[in-house]
Amino acid sequence: MRSDKLVPGLILVGIGVIFLLDNYNVIDFHWGNLWHLWPIFLIMIGVNLVFANNKTPWASALKIGVVVLGFGLLIFGHFENNWFSPFNRHWSFNDRGWHRNDNFDKDDDNDDDDNDSDSTTIRKVQGSSNYTEAFKPGTAEARLEINGGGTEYILKDTTAQLFEASTKEFLNRFLYTNHMEGNTPVLELRMKDKKGHIQWDSDNTNSATIKLNTKPVWNINVKAGATKVDFDLSAFRVRNLTVNGGAGSFEVKMGMPVSATRVEVSTGVSEVDIKVPNAAAVQITTSTGLSSDSFPGFTDKGNSRYETPGFENAPNKMYIVMKGGLSDFKVSRY
Repeated sequence: MRSDKLVPGLILVGIGVIFLLDNYNVIDFHWGNLWHLWPIFLIMIGVNLVFANNKTPWASALKIGVVVLGFGLLIFGHFENNWFSPFNRHWSFNDRGWHRNDNFDKDDDNDDDDNDSDSTTIRKVQGSSNYTEAFKPGTAEARLEINGGGTEYILKDTTAQLFEASTKEFLNRFLYTNHMEGNTPVLELRMKDKKGHIQWDSDNTNSATIKLNTKPVWNINVKAGATKVDFDLSAFRVRNLTVNGGAGSFEVKMGMPVSATRVEVSTGVSEVDIKVPNAAAVQITTSTGLSSDSFPGFTDKGNSRYETPGFENAPNKMYIVMKGGLSDFKVSRY
């Protein structure tokens, strides 16, 4: 096993074990520990970088020991602060809506709740919406802004309109706006700020299914927290794709690049899977800390840079930049 993969692998395994054991009630993980003990991950990263080139057994043992000690504190420590930690809120649903239950909540029969106020009760919002933006002949370029976590975003199909979106809403509403920047239409699909925690299952997950017109060149920006992104962009011309996410799953299938297509992905604890055409000239640059990566079919150029054969002489190129703390990055060719 390559020593530079040891610590990132242990981190991902540890996080997966915590989620699995907590989901099956084997352990009662105190999520407030993440709020108070997040510097542990900086220590893990620092130790791994300091001893990155040290192949001795004691260096490997030290790196493993720091990871084990760190996860031991996270799992068995009790460092929550009920007043300041956003992770230790537990939610339940009854006929009055969603409620936060902790030692400091008190019964409140006041029904004058407002979704935008600082209330401990969140009204149930459930429904669906459809949004459409007409395509105007001559539109050469367009920008799509997607903002909001706790959501599944699907973009696979085309439309004769400029933009279509069908949303499923639970606890929170999607909002759609648009404006012009010069000759470029800017379309924004976002979610209202929400409070509480959304359980990820088929019955209560926000989702948005998006369709785009194939004629313009697209610039797509996604800013989200705990999110699932499933994009098939092989039918579209994309100049820029930017994804900023926290914990989630990001699957993107790209088409052939325009003169210079740029893809930038910045995530926290996520799985990122990008597919690029076999004929595309692609360069990957990584800055991934404790993350793991897999780039089959790419040549390692050193300094965390990877390229497809013949990249330098290709007329159209795709540049992929990947940044992350504890993510699993994959780029494959199809």
